[in-house]
Amino acid sequence: MPILAGLAISGIQAQDKYIDRNGTIIFEASEKLFEEVKAKHESATVIFNAENNQIAALALVKGFHFKNSLMEEHFNENYIESESYPKAIFKGELLNLDPEALNENSTEVTVKGVLELHGKQKEIETALKTQKVGDIISMTGEFKVTPADFDIEIPKIVRNKIAKEVHVKMDFKLVKK
Repeated sequence: MPILAGLAISGIQAQDKYIDRNGTIIFEASEKLFEEVKAKHESATVIFNAENNQIAALALVKGFHFKNSLMEEHFNENYIESESYPKAIFKGELLNLDPEALNENSTEVTVKGVLELHGKQKEIETALKTQKVGDIISMTGEFKVTPADFDIEIPKIVRNKIAKEVHVKMDFKLVKK
């Protein structure tokens, strides 16, 4: 009987979880007059627990793709060092969200947490546009970071070709688990 009770409880908890295995993250660090520095990741995994408003996202660094394959190679080998630091991880909480009140109307909520990249951590707080249609919760938002936040050194020869701030956009469609 205790095993069945445990399964029943875990089944209830699973109803409050939402997941997106194809989350989109785009970052751009382009400077005018120079080649575009922009990458897109379309397979980030995001989990949202509606019971406690906790959210976590994982993106394998090698999943970021550039238009220019040489730029992608330099990004992985020289800047992010993806062999040593293969993941970008965010763990946080949606602060002012009542999951029961979500509907088709877009609501702005605050997400606060920690982004880990290149072996360093940075606190992030930003607004997310959130809505729920059927069993799908949509979350979109953006924030800015700098390479220095993660001890990523930009060589002097290309320093003027890469923006000082990196603009990060995300788009998640979380399905009830």
